[in-house]
Amino acid sequence: MDSGGFKAQPSPLSHPLVLSESMSRHHAGSLEWPALPKALGPHLLRQLEPLAHSLRIDLAFVPSGRRLSDFSVLAMDMDSTVITIECIDELAAFCGKKEEVAAITEATMRGEIKDFSESLLRRVAILGGIPETAIEAVIQNSLRFSPGAQELLQSSRAAGLQTVLVSGGFTPFASYVAQQLGFDHYRANTLGVESGRLTGTVLGEIVDGRIKQQTVEESCVLLGVNTDRAIVVGDGSNDLPMMSVAGLSVAYRAKPAVRAKAHCAIDFGRLDSILLGLCAPDMRR
Repeated sequence: MDSGGFKAQPSPLSHPLVLSESMSRHHAGSLEWPALPKALGPHLLRQLEPLAHSLRIDLAFVPSGRRLSDFSVLAMDMDSTVITIECIDELAAFCGKKEEVAAITEATMRGEIKDFSESLLRRVAILGGIPETAIEAVIQNSLRFSPGAQELLQSSRAAGLQTVLVSGGFTPFASYVAQQLGFDHYRANTLGVESGRLTGTVLGEIVDGRIKQQTVEESCVLLGVNTDRAIVVGDGSNDLPMMSVAGLSVAYRAKPAVRAKAHCAIDFGRLDSILLGLCAPDMRR
């Protein structure tokens, strides 16, 4: 394909392509467009997206000169975003109900089940009676970080951002992930446990979409900044409220309804692909 002098070639690797308003070649798979008018960006993006997807290339348009340090907060969903699994689905495997729970999880993330709290309570009820030790087993045997998660956190903290893990999942997993990756804060749901077994209940207020948005807003208030200084990354419909108030919302390997409402999407690349569009020097060496 030849479009105004730009040729896209197939690559064996998945890379992001960043379209910006000034000219500078840098990190593999990334390019800045010369003197691209802002109004043209979204139109050009729509024209190039089918080709980009066929080549497994992520495509985004960002204003030139925008830096990671222009933001104050990085808030991220956990399950299927910072980590590669849905923890509740893995717990359900211990009672032979993984497929049943996973089906509800998928329908919820796609937005087909509108009430996240109701969906969560239905799934957690299925976990009643599972030994508490199953949580540690999932952490040790199944929990893996998404590619680029560690690098994104390191760069964000180095740039002075407060980092917040906001999860509709559960505190033992969120605590582990936050500690391992260096999140400043985390918020998640608390599972009921009695006599070493899950009770099939959630204790306290459920972290749904409203609470996720509230957490982002509170994080910004504590820093004395508006929410347009927040970067929010998520994949499911319950992430949409917090993504809607962000200055930069990123859909990571997300459901179509979420992808459509985000400022940009990562479908093939690593989480730290976000840095390519934010003048992050450590990504341009």
